[in-house]
Amino acid sequence: MATMTYRTTFAFDQGTIQRLKKLASRWSVSQAETIRRALSQAEERDAASQPDPVSMLKKLHTSGRGLSKKAGSAYLKEVYQDRKHWRAS
Repeated sequence: MATMTYRTTFAFDQGTIQRLKKLASRWSVSQAETIRRALSQAEERDAASQPDPVSMLKKLHTSGRGLSKKAGSAYLKEVYQDRKHWRAS
């Protein structure tokens, strides 16, 4: 176990402290360890729910479900024409 170097005081409502004590008892660990584990689990869950844009782009490329070259070129041509018209105004 890592050496603990920080001490912190928390103020919990009655319901929260009861939940903390019950969970610490169920896991057979201290209340501090319960909070450490809960934080780790929350971070893991949060990281898993955050999409990774690079891997999403790679999946799109490998799936072949993106725009065809013809459709992409047509879209870019349309955007170019729209910008050209907008700048002229």
